[in-house]
Amino acid sequence: MLNVAVVRFPGSNCDFDTVRAAERVGANAFFVWHRDTSLQGADVVLLPGGFSYGDYLRSGAIARFSPVMQAVQRHAADGGPVLGICNGFQILCEAHLLPGALMRNAGLTFVSKPVDVVVERTDTVFTSAYAKGDRLRLPVAHGDGRFVAAEDTLRMLEAEGRVVLRYVPDTCNAAGTVVGIMPHPERIADMLLGVPDGLGVFASIAAWRPHASTLKATGR
Repeated sequence: MLNVAVVRFPGSNCDFDTVRAAERVGANAFFVWHRDTSLQGADVVLLPGGFSYGDYLRSGAIARFSPVMQAVQRHAADGGPVLGICNGFQILCEAHLLPGALMRNAGLTFVSKPVDVVVERTDTVFTSAYAKGDRLRLPVAHGDGRFVAAEDTLRMLEAEGRVVLRYVPDTCNAAGTVVGIMPHPERIADMLLGVPDGLGVFASIAAWRPHASTLKATGR
């Protein structure tokens, strides 16, 4: 069974939704606290949405220094999959696991609504259950969701095909193992909601299996 760690920071508020969505597809999902120094043998790491440390300074700026992030960085360096959702995406950028930064929305207001996104890549751990070009309707809820980066970085992301979902330049690393998205798939991952467009993210996770090199590097 795939082990999925959901990292909890002070201020996380999508942590239970994320655990339940992972459990729904058959994963062994569990919480890891921000003060922990081990990921407890996790195969996949999820950084959920919320307001880590109250979003003081700027979103994700304090969370990047949490003890657990050293383990997350080691996991990513060893090729282990990491998904940052909303605040988790902000943390990944602050920790330099993904390029760029998330800034205040253009309208300077908090946005909470469904948005349409198009699947650009299906070769990541988190999107293999979709087809390229699939249109998904996922909820967003953020005040700092405007992705910014230097012009050469933006050109590199496009040239290397590192956009995963397109409505703004959401990004992954070159290998597609570290992914950040602002929409919340965990909030629309239940069949009771009618059209659970977010369930494919977790179905993709459940279908993924670690490569032998990853297992050796992480001691599993």
